[in-house]
Amino acid sequence: MAHSRKTERQSRHCGISQLTLAEHALCPLQTVSPGSGGLIHECDYRYFDQHRRRVRSAQARVTCPAGLLPNDEFYLWGLLALTLDQPEPDGEFHATPHYCLRQLGLIDQRQRRGGRQYRQFAEALERLSSVSYHCDAFYDPIRREHRRVGFHFLSYSLPLDVQSGRAWRFVWDPVFLELVRPVGGHLPFDLPTYRQLDPASRRLFLLLTKIFRRRRSTQQFDVRQLCVSVMGFAPTVSTRDLKRKLTRCVRKLAELQVVTACALEPEYERIGVGQYTLRLHRGDYFRNTMKTSTALRNSESPLADPLRTIGFDERAIRRLLHDYSVPVLREWADITLAAIERRVIRKTPMAYFVDNVKHAAAGSRTPPDWWHDLRRQERIATRRPGSRKSPERPFQPAPAATGNLTLADSLCSEFTSCFSAAGQSEDIARKNATRISQELQTRRTASKM
Repeated sequence: MAHSRKTERQSRHCGISQLTLAEHALCPLQTVSPGSGGLIHECDYRYFDQHRRRVRSAQARVTCPAGLLPNDEFYLWGLLALTLDQPEPDGEFHATPHYCLRQLGLIDQRQRRGGRQYRQFAEALERLSSVSYHCDAFYDPIRREHRRVGFHFLSYSLPLDVQSGRAWRFVWDPVFLELVRPVGGHLPFDLPTYRQLDPASRRLFLLLTKIFRRRRSTQQFDVRQLCVSVMGFAPTVSTRDLKRKLTRCVRKLAELQVVTACALEPEYERIGVGQYTLRLHRGDYFRNTMKTSTALRNSESPLADPLRTIGFDERAIRRLLHDYSVPVLREWADITLAAIERRVIRKTPMAYFVDNVKHAAAGSRTPPDWWHDLRRQERIATRRPGSRKSPERPFQPAPAATGNLTLADSLCSEFTSCFSAAGQSEDIARKNATRISQELQTRRTASKM
């Protein structure tokens, strides 16, 4: 009963994942260090055709020039939920890091600053912004068909001063946002439960949340397929060890009643030499969460923190949010805070803000030139060392191999372009691309033998 009361109390805190992305891991659990040169992750998952009659296999490739850690997915799904929870969500989300981390439960409500958490958040954003995703059968909820897609997740723009009170700017890839915004494209899940799990159990939790929304039990999972492609364990791990790792994850979910109590001792079915399957059944956990809200439903606007920094009280903030549109308030709050930091305001910040907002809402005032120059400097400052390209510039994949160009050369050219776009120097990008393309070619050759 204690668990049920806790779940009901925290059910308003929900994350949002993408339905297709919940089918497979975005990166291995045993990842390389983010500073070691990059990561290419390939995996596959199975899906039914449009008539729900034939199981097919889809291939996904995740290119991570700055590396990617399993914990980065928490920031991705949390930011996505915060964005879609806004009254009029669009492709941009502006909020202070304190607001984001507070809503995600990573810092206390009374904690005013979180230096270490801010740094971890910014590092995760850097890795996520460089990721490019490609899939040959991604489900499009608008067209209701599987399509070949390629997209990034997000771009970002941060103030130059780490102590600044200005909001951070997150810009979602339009293709990715189009695939996740429809009701049939996203997966709401309980964020506090997700946060207390380890990365492998988190991925299994997302997959089970998707399945248990419609069914009382799962299909017969192939143990190796589930552990390697969905949860991200290394394919070199023996099936016996994979069963042990999977058992630990299932037991954690059984303790939270995500799956039935009989899963504390999972019964694997042997179907061949080194081949096992497993079926899981829905637990009591979903009786308390299936009828809850499917968004974070924050009572506080992300504009509240910047407006408080300017000097407005709670009553004035509510009046401003009622009288003016969010884009106007968002833009001039950033301008006002930047003007305070640059000491260019000749009157009180609140008077400066209100005067400009009134004229901007009437269409008679535009942002000052110095603010545009400042944002341009910030975009330059957020580039990785040695880069000549903006991190917001989308990566253009290399053309397919033609003529006498081999597959390895084609992959090497594509990865070199990707690493260069993420900010690596030409020599380092070429060296990392050659290493990864050779490893990928070796892995493909071994899989065919």
